[in-house]
Amino acid sequence: MTDVLRRGRASLALSFFAQGAVFALLVTRIPAIQDRYGVSDALLPAFLAAVPILAGVGSVTTEQLVKRVPPSLLLRWSQPVVMLALLGVGAGDSKVELGIALVAFGLAVGALDASMNMLGVSLQRAYGRSIMLSFHAVYSLGGIVGASLAWVGAHWHLALWVSYLPVVAVLLPAALVGSRWYVDGDGGEGGGSAAEADAAAKGAGGGVVFKMLLPLCLVMTFAYIGDSTVSNWSAKYLQDVLGSSEQLATVPYNVYMVTTLLGRALGDFGVRRFGAVVVVRVGALVAAGGFAVVALAPGPWVGMLGFTLLGLGLCVLVPQTFAAAGRMFPGASDAAIARLNVFNYVGFLIGSPLVGALGDAWSYRGAMLVPMVLVLVTLVYAKSFAPQQDRYGGGHERPRTADVGRGSNGL
Repeated sequence: MTDVLRRGRASLALSFFAQGAVFALLVTRIPAIQDRYGVSDALLPAFLAAVPILAGVGSVTTEQLVKRVPPSLLLRWSQPVVMLALLGVGAGDSKVELGIALVAFGLAVGALDASMNMLGVSLQRAYGRSIMLSFHAVYSLGGIVGASLAWVGAHWHLALWVSYLPVVAVLLPAALVGSRWYVDGDGGEGGGSAAEADAAAKGAGGGVVFKMLLPLCLVMTFAYIGDSTVSNWSAKYLQDVLGSSEQLATVPYNVYMVTTLLGRALGDFGVRRFGAVVVVRVGALVAAGGFAVVALAPGPWVGMLGFTLLGLGLCVLVPQTFAAAGRMFPGASDAAIARLNVFNYVGFLIGSPLVGALGDAWSYRGAMLVPMVLVLVTLVYAKSFAPQQDRYGGGHERPRTADVGRGSNGL
């Protein structure tokens, strides 16, 4: 049984890594994609917004699909679609072809994100200790690798499909082979459906599941507003507001990615030692401090210190939010995670235009204070991350025997 879990953890980590690399290859080459297809500045936001909107649709659809098929099967086939859609983005010739590729990418990435986190939560339950942050750390590592490969492609002026093809050629078969060892948490039945969630809350009304999830949905939204602020505005802020050089302006996001990786790599130890509530509170405070430093920074080097703090603080919030949803609905964790995952894309959609509008109407320094306040709201909901005492003695997670050793192939 231990070998089954170890193989399941390694294969899922590979999927997280692959998705981090693929997503970074897409978002870091947006200017090149725009040039290839002749997408105007006015039309570009519509193309970009379509991906998270469709991903939300894919996540909601996944909630229904896991009633009939295990999450491992959805992940096994959605990941290749995401990779092939990335190739389609790089190889198309017209806006129509770009649109088709982005539709496929968005729908598949919603199913992929939801099913990956479903399997991560069920594996954590089987392990009986915090391992969720390690999966997201591997995702961050994949993002660093993908962004580095994107830089190589841009530096050598490679065609998009030339940059994308070697990555897909390596990662796609690796992910398919690794998918043989995915581990579903509840005997391959998808970890519980929405109907089971409603049954668990029997007598309290049909909307009770969402009401119970709402604090976690808000935390997820605020975390992604913060993340999208860094990814979309750090370079412009450092150069236009803090007066850095163009070269130096590219550094904050790379620093943010590295500190995100570091924080997630160490975060599971913090959860095991101090508990999820403490880790989430500390993460929110550190992230808020990072936004404050960025807003008040007298120059670019202090600004980079702020973005460093943001990476260390924000990195723990999203993985712990998924883990908390799994604890909240142990018999319906897949349905809860699929619903929660939608707010990943809500935060992504809100963050960048919110900061841009506030920056134009007020000031970019002032705009940085808004995500700071939103992240601090996480402190109000920190108790939602506590293990339920009737399920976990002494505040620590324990494995459920029904979960241990159940593999996607009936193991």
